[in-house]
Amino acid sequence: MTQLPVDKIVMASSATLAVGFVLWGILDNDSLATVSGDALAWVIKSFGWLFVLASTAFVLLAVTLACSRFGRIRLGADDERPEFRTISWVTMMFSAGMGIGLMFYGVAEPLSHLSAPPMGLAEPNTEESAQLAMQYSFFHWAFHPWAMYAVVGLALAYFSFRHGRANLISSTFFPLLGKRTEGGAGRAIDTFAIFATLFGSATSLGLGALQINSGLNQLYQLPKSTPVAIGIIAVLTFAFVVSAVSGVHRGIQYLSNTNMVLAVALLFFLFVVGPTVFILSTFTESVGDYLYQLAPMSFRSGAFGGQEWLGGWTIFYWAWWMSWTPFVGAFIARISRGRTIRQFVFGVVLAPSLVTFVWFSILGGISINLQLGGTDLSSALAVGQETALFELLRQYPWFTLTALIVVILVALFFISGADAAALVMGMLSCRGRSEPRALVTVFWGVMTGAVAAILLYAGGLAALQTLCILAAFPFMFIMIGAGVSLVKELRKEPDPGPPPGRQKLEISLGAFDETSPVPATNGNSPAAQQPLV
Repeated sequence: MTQLPVDKIVMASSATLAVGFVLWGILDNDSLATVSGDALAWVIKSFGWLFVLASTAFVLLAVTLACSRFGRIRLGADDERPEFRTISWVTMMFSAGMGIGLMFYGVAEPLSHLSAPPMGLAEPNTEESAQLAMQYSFFHWAFHPWAMYAVVGLALAYFSFRHGRANLISSTFFPLLGKRTEGGAGRAIDTFAIFATLFGSATSLGLGALQINSGLNQLYQLPKSTPVAIGIIAVLTFAFVVSAVSGVHRGIQYLSNTNMVLAVALLFFLFVVGPTVFILSTFTESVGDYLYQLAPMSFRSGAFGGQEWLGGWTIFYWAWWMSWTPFVGAFIARISRGRTIRQFVFGVVLAPSLVTFVWFSILGGISINLQLGGTDLSSALAVGQETALFELLRQYPWFTLTALIVVILVALFFISGADAAALVMGMLSCRGRSEPRALVTVFWGVMTGAVAAILLYAGGLAALQTLCILAAFPFMFIMIGAGVSLVKELRKEPDPGPPPGRQKLEISLGAFDETSPVPATNGNSPAAQQPLV
């Protein structure tokens, strides 16, 4: 198959911005830190409310689409059925829902909220602050981020599989911009998508490097410093480049599966040796508290205090998830061909959210139990949030083995995550080609590592958070536009009506294997035959 050429305009503009940023960080690091800090303060003060409102709007939009008449529309031809079986599909959702972020924040976030409750809503290190800690950990990792991914992924899948458009973020704007999506306006959208993905991925890689450095420090006394973390980024980026140019996709797939097995084994070990009954009680109560407090948490914007806390936590998370939507959206769209919109939304939002509830109930529940029981874990946060997980593991048997497993997990997440993110940036640079040119993919992989290194050099975790928010800010408007465009196009779809025969309850897991045919819609919505990724 002949490769589509590189989109020179998109590639040149996005590469120039990326290289310019790297050079700025190398030549004048102080200036970069000052400018980005001032810009962040302005964005949070002026538009923090919009991050809060937009993220909640994506949740409402996803639920509305799933529950409305549009829920029965197929992502593909009317008679098409899912490409993957339900179990495989849900398993891949688990894979997408776990990564460096969960490893980094699984212990650090609940402990942070326990010792410094969100917006001062409770006294530190009390039962009330423990409840808040779990509520906000769930809040930041469950429905809201996956609703963002669902909306963007749904738009990509719908316009690609049902209307045969190119696999680009700009293609989702066709109902609003028409042919201009193939011109300057479309290229600007794809360039912003690349830039957001670059900084979102770099943030994850920076967090991973900090955590690997912390683990190696505790295992082998390797110095814990920014230069060492940058060296780790360099080594793992080289490993990614080797995998990308050698085409060992089976090897990467094997490593990803190994990652999942190791992660599940680690959680099961902690569940067994930890306070099992307390973990189960924490899961039950925290899920209920989260659902009960979901609406108030979703609309808190810091108007009457707490804006600084929101900027460091909630708004940072919403920006981080927004910057990841091109990558994760493309992934979940690719594996969801043939499913209905209802199946897609409920599967994408609920399955990874369940993983979040289990993950934080085990890691967060154990850390809170230890802290309230007299074991001082919060002191590890003063050293660095990346050390919190290792401090928890030190309280249980086989620390050397479990800490080594964590280091391996984060390293593999680093490599596979960089591989996938660079692939999506390569697709956007090559006019939606599912297999972009190797050199383009390698370039974006190297740039991701370079940006992560520059951000660590510019100020560590704070710099990662700052640039992530700034890069996601313009892309937030693109996400809003994609949602509006999707709704506008869906309204042209005829009402498919009730399914003939026995109708299964689609909000249950059994709905993901729905076999009843769907009435034809119209001949103007043929399914595209090209894969998304």
